[in-house]
Amino acid sequence: MRQAIRECAASRTIAEIINTYPVVQDFFINYNLPNLQKNLTLAQALAEIPQEQLAEFGLDRFSLTEELVRFVAALAGNLEAQEKVESITIIGGRNKAGEAENVTLTIAAGEVISIVGPTGSGKSRLLGDIECLAQCDTPTNRQILINDHVLTDEQRFDMGNKLVAQLSQNMNFVMDVNVAEFLAMHAKIRLCENPGQVINRCFVCANEMAGEKFAMDTRVTELSGGQSRALMIADTAHMSASPIVLIDEIENAGIDRKQAISLLTENQKIVLISTHDPLLALSADKRIVIKNGGIYKILETSDEEAESLRDIEKLDAMMLAVRQQLRYGERVKPLMPVL
Repeated sequence: MRQAIRECAASRTIAEIINTYPVVQDFFINYNLPNLQKNLTLAQALAEIPQEQLAEFGLDRFSLTEELVRFVAALAGNLEAQEKVESITIIGGRNKAGEAENVTLTIAAGEVISIVGPTGSGKSRLLGDIECLAQCDTPTNRQILINDHVLTDEQRFDMGNKLVAQLSQNMNFVMDVNVAEFLAMHAKIRLCENPGQVINRCFVCANEMAGEKFAMDTRVTELSGGQSRALMIADTAHMSASPIVLIDEIENAGIDRKQAISLLTENQKIVLISTHDPLLALSADKRIVIKNGGIYKILETSDEEAESLRDIEKLDAMMLAVRQQLRYGERVKPLMPVL
């Protein structure tokens, strides 16, 4: 891999290198080289830079080139080395009373699992155990396996190959950038192919899910909670390499939640969603019922529940229509009976 990157750096222009590896532009900025002539090769461009400028970083032209090769190889290597996740297994621990859960649940790629239970029952604790890929070292004593294997600490805490992405109830951006800059930055970090197309796809998907549309030049700090959640779901679906996605109460986000789940599963991600929403709970392949801090039951959606789901979807569509009428200052029209 390094040899291929080295040959790329030697034979292509700066513009071509950045087009292949967009994150290289940030590499040059970090070394105070934002204005390299993009029509020159790296060697030609560096030849025009005073050696004293590079010496400030303890480098010369050759060592800077080697730093660039190592930088890109590390990023690309992390992406290629990530093992394909076919399944995740939850091995039960104990509930708040110390009683054994006696549960082993294996979830395959592309499956959606809902997590239900009263407020305070322990739904978020289960998500937390999965997020940290617990190895009997959390208060619940649960264990998480990936592809039927126990994980080492290095695998659990490797930030370059993070297996789990979590979308919490509260999405607060602190970066003062607009939507386009935010997506472009992530596309560069992930070395996305055709970053322009990926960025546009994320933007379109996010706007389809969000209740109120936003623009590419909207500051991320100005996005509403629902818009922020929609943006991050689209980002996770199209850019994130994390194969496991945890979502905490998406129904409170004011977005098209069924479309959001469908978008994630299209990319063969494993989705676990904590919810109080009957529509989401019954739309999942299975649901985990939490009680007193432990896994109480695991239920597959029955044929009878699937039949009821159609009526629930009609009710949900009616409620959505009412919400839209209220949002846009219209009079609420009489509701037609569903059953």
